[in-house]
Amino acid sequence: MATRFELVLPGKVTPGLQAAAEEALDEIERIEGQLSYYRPTSEICALNREAGVRPVRVNLEVFRLLQLAVQLSAQTLGAFDITVAPLLRIWGFSGGASRIPSADQLSEAKSQVGCHHLLFNEENQTVRFTHPSVQIDLGSIGKGYAIDCAAGILHDHEIHSALLHGGTSTVIAMGHGIDDQIWKVALPAPTGCSPREIKTVELHESALSFSACWGKSFTQEGKTFGHVIDPHTGEPTEAAQFAAVMHSSATITDALSTALLVRGSSFLPHLQSHYPNLRAWVG
Repeated sequence: MATRFELVLPGKVTPGLQAAAEEALDEIERIEGQLSYYRPTSEICALNREAGVRPVRVNLEVFRLLQLAVQLSAQTLGAFDITVAPLLRIWGFSGGASRIPSADQLSEAKSQVGCHHLLFNEENQTVRFTHPSVQIDLGSIGKGYAIDCAAGILHDHEIHSALLHGGTSTVIAMGHGIDDQIWKVALPAPTGCSPREIKTVELHESALSFSACWGKSFTQEGKTFGHVIDPHTGEPTEAAQFAAVMHSSATITDALSTALLVRGSSFLPHLQSHYPNLRAWVG
């Protein structure tokens, strides 16, 4: 997933604890093998190659995750959308040189975006695209899903205290940390901010995801363009600079932090209408 995953397990190191940790990290690698946009053997790559011309069968786990992604797209009014890949491509954020696309390129790419292009067949467990150029990219939800799955492995081994993060942008906290203290996570701050401006969040049996515009960007014609695209406009979002979301599921926080970054702070009440226990910070 082009990121570093780290796992912290408080307590004395034992062979059983180490084996459980390795199994949890292996689970992340397994998920990567299924969901990668770049690995030609992944189920997502198979869909992107073939689902535009015929129904493609995927395993049940991927099938359900895609259905959840479509549900999240509906709940966020399209602010979160796994079909945004054509827009990322024309802006140069998924390979190639970064650039401002032409109006014609933007219009064509937007016609390929939208979860309404995904057709599910429950009986055959297949997915079909209604447009031959549709491409899906689970980069905005896959990391959180992998972390949830890894946490599930730890629960299966009856490990109840752990901190697991991916790229420092999505983290899940189980139980308590060292000396039975609440886990504390610092939200990243833009370059130039003082340490006093970095917020610290306490996590207990919860996940947190952080999305920001400054991770990948380029400057052209005196303007900086971030890598998070608004699926409605087809252009990099300017509604907020960062968004952090806390919820029990890292899969959910991954998706909703992206949606909140795209729509801005005024969108938070709408998200909380679907997830009443949601906490968030936007700047």
